[in-house]
Amino acid sequence: MTQPSTRTEHTATVRVLEAAARQSLHAPSVFNTQPWRWRVTPTALYLRADPDRQLTTTDPDGRLLALSCGAALHHARVSLAAAGWGVAVDRFPDPDDPALLARLRTTGPADLDLTAGRLVDAIPRRRTDRRAYGDRPVPEALLSRLRAAVEAEDTCLHVVRLDQMPMLAVATARAADAELADPAYREELRRWTNRPPESGDGVPTATAVRPAPRRVPLRDYAPGGAAGLSAGANFDRGAAYVILFGERDDPAAWLRGGEALSALLLTATAEGLATAPISDAVELAWPRRMMRDLLAGVGEPYLVVRVGWGSDDELPPAPRRVPADAIEVSRTHPDG
Repeated sequence: MTQPSTRTEHTATVRVLEAAARQSLHAPSVFNTQPWRWRVTPTALYLRADPDRQLTTTDPDGRLLALSCGAALHHARVSLAAAGWGVAVDRFPDPDDPALLARLRTTGPADLDLTAGRLVDAIPRRRTDRRAYGDRPVPEALLSRLRAAVEAEDTCLHVVRLDQMPMLAVATARAADAELADPAYREELRRWTNRPPESGDGVPTATAVRPAPRRVPLRDYAPGGAAGLSAGANFDRGAAYVILFGERDDPAAWLRGGEALSALLLTATAEGLATAPISDAVELAWPRRMMRDLLAGVGEPYLVVRVGWGSDDELPPAPRRVPADAIEVSRTHPDG
């Protein structure tokens, strides 16, 4: 008599886990590579890195791949919490399978998480806004809330001080110049900005922003002038620049850094802020050392993020893969 009930419970769990995996597909990723794969079983949700989507020139160590996957993991966790489900997360559960990044197991119904509900509502609204932000500064109280969201994910946040801005600007600009001088980087950039429409990934030049005077330069996704969007009339005067960092520089720390990135971006979106991750300054070893200097040597930099008050003009959504390309659902086999 218990078999039908068990089957029904498994079916309900699969639906909940699959819904969380679908929410995660909105997560940000380097070059919008979306380098993750999910497997849904009746008892758990498994997150894997997709090595075929790693940027071998821009991200040879897989640092940005792990950060991207961590953001997807946090999106899934928030979805489950907002739906009233408890979840246990095992990160890197199999030492012999390093591509298996996380296993999420539901622990049954839980109290509704109101904070998670706000973040879930922000998921479809979040955009990477590469346009210039306005003159209005980000209030200290709001920056404190962003820091708290990051610290809740075992990661730290440094707000770049005014006297540190020249070093950040120089490191980012020189890193961009060095990468553009590399033919392998230019080919990788071309490949991920000229994707077939049906691929649902990459950064189309129509969504890229034309270079303009900025406090800190942003990556040029369309060298040669094919970008479809203007930076606008502002100059980022009120923007805040923050650095996500931690004590370690290894895949486990990068994954947690990605979860913190998601928490930061979704909290900022819920507060009405625009955001844009800046990874140029951590992609090469020497600018990463400069970012370490900005942190006074107390941590390892994972990513820079620009936050501020953006334009009211809506941005087009980034391409997204169809769920069938990234999510495998097994309703009969519990093992990942």
